[in-house]
Amino acid sequence: MTSEDVSIRTAAAADAAAIARVYAPHVEASYASFEEVAPAADEIARRMADPPALPWLVAERGGEPVGFAYAAHHRVRRAYRWSCDLSVYLDAAVTGRGVGTALYARLIPLVRELGHVSAYAAIALPNAASVRLHEAHGFVPLGTFRDVGFKRGEWRDVAWFHLPLVDPPPEPAEPRAWDGAL
Repeated sequence: MTSEDVSIRTAAAADAAAIARVYAPHVEASYASFEEVAPAADEIARRMADPPALPWLVAERGGEPVGFAYAAHHRVRRAYRWSCDLSVYLDAAVTGRGVGTALYARLIPLVRELGHVSAYAAIALPNAASVRLHEAHGFVPLGTFRDVGFKRGEWRDVAWFHLPLVDPPPEPAEPRAWDGAL
């Protein structure tokens, strides 16, 4: 399987159960996510609808979701509205086959077009594959929070990465909500 065997589309509320299925192993069997209980489909659907709308994408192979990527609000305070956090999660069967790259190739231009200035990614360490993916898309390391989370019996570090989307304008226009179009 290659990334050509996968199609990327807008995620819909009807995809929440499949997204939860892809995400659950990252919560339950790894430290890639610091959540401790895998969210159910209704919680995923709630997150997808969190206003103002930001992109959620699904990678499909043979009509079955095998990965997803999304943008989230960087922080809740209003001055952060031009920044977003990006994440990608894949089914183990497609890891290392270009699916994450295909998802980010669609997601990054979307958040740029919506008026975001910066994108960030937090990567629990060690995770060489995720570091490579983010650096391949232009993310640069900012720093590492040492011993910031305890999961799976060990203290974990989290590296933060930054992707400048545009040069920061002196008077930025308001970022727009996503309408779901690719």
